[in-house]
Amino acid sequence: MAPPPLRHFTDIASLGQPTIFELLDRSLVLRRQFDDREYPAQTLVGKLQYNLFYENSTRTNLSFEVAAKRLGAMVSMVPVAASSVHKGESLTDTVLTLAAQGADILVLRATEPGTIYRAIAAVEAEGYPTHIINAGEGALGHPTQGLLDAGTVLHALGRTAKEGLRDITLTIAGDILHSRVAASAIEVFAQLGTTIKLVGPASLLPPEAPKGVKTMHEDLESGLHGADIVMTLRIQKERMQTGLGLSEADYHHLFGVTLKTLKAAKPNALVMHPGPMNRGVEIDDAVADDMSRSLIRSQVTQGVVARMAVLEWLHQHV
Repeated sequence: MAPPPLRHFTDIASLGQPTIFELLDRSLVLRRQFDDREYPAQTLVGKLQYNLFYENSTRTNLSFEVAAKRLGAMVSMVPVAASSVHKGESLTDTVLTLAAQGADILVLRATEPGTIYRAIAAVEAEGYPTHIINAGEGALGHPTQGLLDAGTVLHALGRTAKEGLRDITLTIAGDILHSRVAASAIEVFAQLGTTIKLVGPASLLPPEAPKGVKTMHEDLESGLHGADIVMTLRIQKERMQTGLGLSEADYHHLFGVTLKTLKAAKPNALVMHPGPMNRGVEIDDAVADDMSRSLIRSQVTQGVVARMAVLEWLHQHV
């Protein structure tokens, strides 16, 4: 399938480095304003945004809502659980219904691969001007999450995208194989020159290191060695019993990020987690709540400004 027009926001790879850097740097400007409780001009006044989430979400869904409202847009969050989806309505019909109601922006999250492209094909075929934004889809990753994760690190270090992260080592620990968060983070951090390491059980690592990844490890200590930033990922609890053959306690013992295991990383290593956290499984309370090294709350804030930057970009550059 030919790539869709760039007026839609589908994945990191389609953006190119100049646009990635533009979005990151704009998000950092917005972050400074946000932290000072100052907000930019409301460039989306009169625009209508629908959030259509076929998967449960707190951070992504709400941050897209807050971002759009900060820019002046009207936002409606589609109640999928109580919608016609549960009467058998197809994705295409749902998307076209929202487009026909005047949606300028449709923020879409779904499990099934190809969902974003099907939505784009539907609005393009009928000539609707609706912009589709990928808010998480298995095949295409989670592009705004990748931007917010990289933006969080740049903010913490006081750097611009152009200054990059060439002297920084990032370790991503956990379920890499099934993680769209990891996929998009790898793409963005690689553009910044970051040294990327992956660590997790063999069954949760890809068969080959993705482009941009330096090394993969099945031992947490070796994976954390020399890391400036440690990003740990949520493990699905049901998957731990069926796919891994490990109990939560066993997983925590082998791959849990704790004050003890962090000693393998650099002394002042910072910790990230996209949430929601399984405390006591992939991360300890003492690590998650240590504000001297945890960037987890900062990631939540950066999620709003990163999505504001994307919404602005779609309005200004398309």
